Amino acid sequence: MSGPALRWAVLYARLALAAAFLSAVGSRLGLWGNNDFDAFVRYTAEVNAFLPAALAPYLARAATVAETTLGLALLAGVRLRWVALASAGLLAVFGTAMGVSFGPKSPLDYSVFSASAAAVLLALAAPPAPARRDARRPGTAGVEPAAGP
Repeated sequence: MSGPALRWAVLYARLALAAAFLSAVGSRLGLWGNNDFDAFVRYTAEVNAFLPAALAPYLARAATVAETTLGLALLAGVRLRWVALASAGLLAVFGTAMGVSFGPKSPLDYSVFSASAAAVLLALAAPPAPARRDARRPGTAGVEPAAGP
């Protein structure tokens, strides 16, 4: 598949993944109702029950920063392949932690692995980043210097 259909599919995946990340962040910041960050820290401790509970606040902050950064980068289309791969990895880690702590039903019910797979497909389908040009001399990207005398 190529052309307009692929471009629409890439845009759809970008927006869907960005919305999921940013909605989750909005929820834990209380933008969607009763949820708040303290509740998210408690949930983080439950999801990572195999780790010391003292790590939960740090993991919750790290997840929030990662999801915010990835969500905004997906919206902007910045370094799309790398951002999509990072999103896939983050979602796979989340799903694995959920599976270890709650069993396989939880990450499957929340489609965490499906979203991770979609992020991998996005990385594969995203257009390549433009080639970098040599900053010292415009127009010399990929040009080898001439051999000496």
